[in-house]
Amino acid sequence: MAKLSTHILDTMHGKPAAGVRVELWRVADAAPVLVADYRTNKDGRTDKLLMGPDAFKAGRYELRFHIGAYFRDMGVALPDPAFLDIVPIPVGFAEADGNYHVPLLVSPWSYSTYRGS
Repeated sequence: MAKLSTHILDTMHGKPAAGVRVELWRVADAAPVLVADYRTNKDGRTDKLLMGPDAFKAGRYELRFHIGAYFRDMGVALPDPAFLDIVPIPVGFAEADGNYHVPLLVSPWSYSTYRGS
């Protein structure tokens, strides 16, 4: 059963990033379609899967992490415009029965991601 999840680690403060808006867009079609729009909890994860087994479709997607707003809410002085504001992660899901987990490690100045399990 395929599913998609994420979590965000704030490397500046050394803790999970709570309250970050995370959007999932399906971009395989002519016009992108919003699939999910959640905020992370105190563990830096969304309370619901971004795509669960019933809604999962293989294809091209983009995760959008609203990092600039998160760091401003944390009281971090950012330039205007912020170096990182909305971090887009384009991803492709080829396996209709895959377990996809896309973590984000982030600071106001850098980010890293990988396919987790």
